[in-house]
Amino acid sequence: MPALAAALLTASLALAGCSAGGTQDTASKAVSRPAGERGGQADGAGTEAGDAAAPGATAASGARGEDGRSGAPAGVHVIRTAELTVRVADARKALATARAAAGNAGGLVQDEVTERDEDSGVTSRVVLRVPQAEYDAVLAELAGTGTLLARKAKAEDVTDQVVDVQSRIASQRVSVARVRELMDRATKLSDVVALEGELSNRQSALEALLAQQASLKDRTTLATITLELFEKHPVEKEGKAEDPGFLDALGGGWDALLATLRWIGVVLGAVLPFAAVLGALFLLWRLVRRLLPAPAPAAGPAEPASPAEPAERGREED
Repeated sequence: MPALAAALLTASLALAGCSAGGTQDTASKAVSRPAGERGGQADGAGTEAGDAAAPGATAASGARGEDGRSGAPAGVHVIRTAELTVRVADARKALATARAAAGNAGGLVQDEVTERDEDSGVTSRVVLRVPQAEYDAVLAELAGTGTLLARKAKAEDVTDQVVDVQSRIASQRVSVARVRELMDRATKLSDVVALEGELSNRQSALEALLAQQASLKDRTTLATITLELFEKHPVEKEGKAEDPGFLDALGGGWDALLATLRWIGVVLGAVLPFAAVLGALFLLWRLVRRLLPAPAPAAGPAEPASPAEPAERGREED
């Protein structure tokens, strides 16, 4: 009996894997077909999956309906993004206009940053999410708030990715349901533990696919517009230069005199410490020279008296 139960468990898991593989092959065929046939293929995959796949098919139909309202062909899923750079006279007013445009279109403000630069100018960056149907109208209104400096728009067709995720969700739900059925039939503790681990892995994979589907639905339903606003600074008109008069010359001369005196004071302040040290050294040298005895003159040979000296001496005696 234990061997029979193990064989039954192995065969059931193999059948579940084959079922998932067949559904994924169906998804691959759906991706390779033209866009007009993808919707029917996805519906067929949901029908083959049974009642367990019904929630995924319902979500897919809702996504297609919303894209149909946005002006895109039925069954086509497009992600639209745009970036605008506009120079405006009043950034606060333009930002209020952008918020109102998004709100009137049924969208929202996702992110907003406003800064003031050194020249007292205001720079704003705002990210808007608007329905696909109002995408072009909102872009035109935002571009009209000032002078358009740059514009970048992008449309990405993700229909293949959406159909693939839908098919994988359907097959993953079938796989999870099959493992749960095996858990209900299992009698051995080891089989229950093994099936619980397998069920946890497959549920984690299903949740990841559902999150990816929700992200795709959000990005294909609402377009993303990034708007940057730069405030234009008013240019001041320069007045006509006038010829200088007497008072202007007097003021300029006085400023020059004060600047000269200030520089002279700076030079004297820089030289004064050196002059004080040199003066102190000079006084010390004079004092030392006075205290030292004068050197005696050296004795040399007597000079012979000249012939004229006796006559001069005689006249002096007379």
